[in-house]
Amino acid sequence: MSRTTAQPSRVLIADDDAGIRWALTAVLRKEGFEPLAAENGQAALRMVREGLADVLLLDLVMPGMNGLEVLRSVRQLNASLPVIMVTGHGSEDVAVEAGEHAADGILTKPFKNDDVTLAVRMALAGRPRKQSGVKRVSPLDGFLLREVMGPSAAIQNVVSRIERVAASDFTMIIHGETGVGKELVAQAVHRLSRRSSGPFVAVDCGAIPATLIESELFGHEKGAFTGADHARVGCFEAAMGGTLFFDEIGNLPLAMQAKLLRALQERVIHHIGGTAPVELDVRVVAATNEDLASLVEKGEFRRDLYYRLNELSTTIPPLRQRPEDVIFLAKRFLDWTCKELHRSPMLMTDAAVEALLAHSWPGNVRELRNVVRRAVLLAESTITEEHLQLAEIVEPREETEAAVPLAPPLSSLPVSIGSESVAAESVDEATFKEMVHDITCSAERSILERYLKKTHGNLKRAAMMLHMDYKTIRIKAKQYKLIPLEWSRSGTDE
Repeated sequence: MSRTTAQPSRVLIADDDAGIRWALTAVLRKEGFEPLAAENGQAALRMVREGLADVLLLDLVMPGMNGLEVLRSVRQLNASLPVIMVTGHGSEDVAVEAGEHAADGILTKPFKNDDVTLAVRMALAGRPRKQSGVKRVSPLDGFLLREVMGPSAAIQNVVSRIERVAASDFTMIIHGETGVGKELVAQAVHRLSRRSSGPFVAVDCGAIPATLIESELFGHEKGAFTGADHARVGCFEAAMGGTLFFDEIGNLPLAMQAKLLRALQERVIHHIGGTAPVELDVRVVAATNEDLASLVEKGEFRRDLYYRLNELSTTIPPLRQRPEDVIFLAKRFLDWTCKELHRSPMLMTDAAVEALLAHSWPGNVRELRNVVRRAVLLAESTITEEHLQLAEIVEPREETEAAVPLAPPLSSLPVSIGSESVAAESVDEATFKEMVHDITCSAERSILERYLKKTHGNLKRAAMMLHMDYKTIRIKAKQYKLIPLEWSRSGTDE
């Protein structure tokens, strides 16, 4: 079946769970793809045989033919079709085999919407040309880093560095603010390496409770601890033959840093409750939005682990330092959103463009995307500065969170940051924005301190009581130095 280049890419979702099919269909359609669904492996093969798919999202565990059996058959039907395996927790041991059958990526449930669309775009960008004699497309050609991050000289420098270092097996640290695309760069490193046919497994170091992270990374044997009713393979083994990506490595607890260092040095791990060594064949890439060298000096990150990880490094500049990328990306998001909402193409006024260039973009590309999408929804035919609503966006420290409930009245709060009060004469010289910032910091610290005392230092329980994200409360507690051991009964977050 012939298709024009203007038509959206067709993503075939093969999963026996109707809920998963529905959710993935909604996510992919929203991002401008044409989703198709198959409830089992036989139906998926039939659609592949008929040439209906440009990329296949394939569930690993299905009745009848499982995902690996379908993958083998797909490779016989269409060797160039990108296939992304979808696995659930506990099935990673089988997922490792996917790399041997040329899977183009692995998604582990539960996954974020952005993970799905990123995996699909990467798979599409990296697939081989169907014409004979044409070499495999580099993931840095066409779509990937240039199209997702922009054409600026700063991004081209990142691309050039990655092209030079990706072929090695050195560990690597990617530095950059939240939202600049660190995981995308890690994906590109993986796709350019000799491990590109293996899995890419991402670990969010701030999202896993301290009591579970060792099991998540190294796996466990059945009966190793209460609730371990079956053996489980950890992320290291799930990434075997491929790349293991540690997102926000600075959030990894110190005790776990020591175990990670040992695994990297000895290239061997042990399951919790097990004695048999497991030899590793994994490349490790880490990312951070913090200054790890500074954390080392403060004693919050192991010096030896920092040196072990920092064999190679690269820094992604924030969006505010790449004005040419702002306009490029805004135009791309504008076109995509118009197609998604079935709207006629829109233009921006000169004032709107100037406002985009003047904004500091604390949320980087993620924030720009949301601003443009909202503007398209609000505008009739032309986007003005008012449609961007940039004045309504708080330009904060690193992350923002919904208003915290039960804040004390402002009249009772000193103008301070942490415990250092601002002198009265300096208040007169401070700007309104600075004073609001100081008062907000004081309120946040006071509220967090109250709830952490109430929960004996249990971050997870405090986050639930305050309706906050666990990662956010962890970052803020760290920022305000509010994790004293005397509050905790066990010394953990659980």
